[in-house]
Parts: sequence; C-alpha cells; structure tokens
Amino acid sequence: MDRIEAMTAFVAVSDLQGFAPAARRLGVSASAVTRLVASLEQRLGTRLLQRTTRSVTLTDVGARYLERARRILADLAEADSAAQAEQAQPTGRLVVAAPVGFGRLHVTPLMSAYLQRYAEVSGELRLNDRMVNLVEEGIDVAIRVGDLADSSLIARPVGQMRRIVVASPDYLVRRGEPMTPEAIAAHDTIQFGTAVAAPEWRFIKDGQDLRVPHAPRFTCNVADAAIWHAAQGGGLTRVLAYQAAEALAAGKLKVVLADCEQPPMPIQIVYPTSRLLSAKVRAFIDLAVATTDWHFGGKRKS
Repeated sequence: MDRIEAMTAFVAVSDLQGFAPAARRLGVSASAVTRLVASLEQRLGTRLLQRTTRSVTLTDVGARYLERARRILADLAEADSAAQAEQAQPTGRLVVAAPVGFGRLHVTPLMSAYLQRYAEVSGELRLNDRMVNLVEEGIDVAIRVGDLADSSLIARPVGQMRRIVVASPDYLVRRGEPMTPEAIAAHDTIQFGTAVAAPEWRFIKDGQDLRVPHAPRFTCNVADAAIWHAAQGGGLTRVLAYQAAEALAAGKLKVVLADCEQPPMPIQIVYPTSRLLSAKVRAFIDLAVATTDWHFGGKRKS
C-alpha cells in the first residue's frame, strides 16, 4: 500500500462525503478508492469511516486522523513546491570547492559576483589542494585543474592551463637561456611541489614525452615562494601559468622552453550529475562560462 496515496484517497472521500465523487476527483475508479481506504484502515487497525448505502461519515478516530492527514499532505505539497521553486530560481546554500591558489585568485571573485547576483543563495568556498569527494563531503560543484580521473562526475570545460618554466631576465643574462630541456642540468633549479628524492620535469621533444631529472638548489611546497625566489635570480622553476602571471606581466620573469611544453591541462567545473541539476548549480556554471577568462594556454608567449 502506498500510504500517501491511501491518505489522499481518505481525505478526498471525507471532503466529498462519498467514494464515487472522490474517485472522479482523483481520476481513478471508485473500487480503487475503496481498496485504498480499506487498506489504510487495515494498517491502522481501526475504522475511519462509517459507510451506509446513503452516506459516508467519519468515526471519532477518523475525524482526528483527518486533521493530521490534512497537515501531512499540506507539508508534502509545500515541500514539493519548494523543491520545484529551487529548480527554477537559485536558492539555498551553494558549496564550491577549488584548489587553494587558483581559488583565492580566480574562484573567489566569481563566487562574490554570483552571490551579488543571486540574493536568495548563501555560499561556502572550500579551498583545498587535496582531491575532495563531492558526494561524501556535501559539495555541490568543484573547479579542478587537470584531467578528470573520476568518471562518475560530470565535467564542463571552462579553460586550460599551461605548465611553464620561468626564470628572471637577469638570471638568464648571467647563466644563459636553456635552449633544450636537457640544458636544465647546467642550471640552478627551484622545485615547487611535493619533495621527492629524484625530481624531474616533463616536456615534449620531437613529439615524444621527455623526463628531465634535476637537482634543485631550493625546494618549497608553495608556488609563491618558488616564484619569488626565481624573480630574485634564484634559477629556473616550473609552475602553472596563472601562478606566475603577475610576475610575467611585470617583467620579473620570462618563459623559457615554451616550444617543449606539455599540452595545456583542462580547467573544468565538475559536479555529481546533470540529471535534475539545481538552479543554483546551473546558474553558477552559466556565470563562470559567461564571465571568466580561464584560458591560461593557447598561444605561447615568452
């Protein structure tokens, strides 16, 4: 027995004081309404309606049950309406995840613009460099740089990111500009990222993947430190293009070995499913596509 369906049938019979008119309202047969009410009474173990050939009246228990049944059905209708409204108009709480550096520089302004546009939404931005689980951690949407490993997620490409090798102009004057990846061995290098025993940088040379080991003079786990040291003439470092954008624009750094870079990585907005996508998530994606310039790739510039 569908309890909600049976409860709806009972309320209709009580309102219209008959099984036939209730059946016409519900668009089912009178016998179907009779079975629904009978099954409800059987489940409750009590009679809700007194039936005669001429009338249908409520028992005392039925009258009290009717009041509660109306309230339950009204709450369900309100819940349905609220859910449908959320599909049409962005409301509720939007939780967005992003990498720390990229999120601070590029996702925060997007989130701010989104909340200014949609007053009925509250937002939470979680910045973390680990790979978060959207479903388990209650995250509506995430921005990821790189190929998508979890095939259960839906991805919307919104840009691309170069991995670049940079150094300060004065360092390149002193030490010379490396013209091939192998020339890195003769240079001071700055390793950004997880410390490993034998770090290596990857390039593309003559269409083939090339791994170049190096012995860094300076290792750090944040891009800002690597970029600052490189700008002071500390050597070559390999970072994501957006991380060095400000220093490049100011002329403090210069890109080298651009022709040997690996293909740009995709920047993607990911979410668990596209089925019945909520208005708040759909609006966030649409705003990102319409207003952001996250193409840190394309034509390479030195």
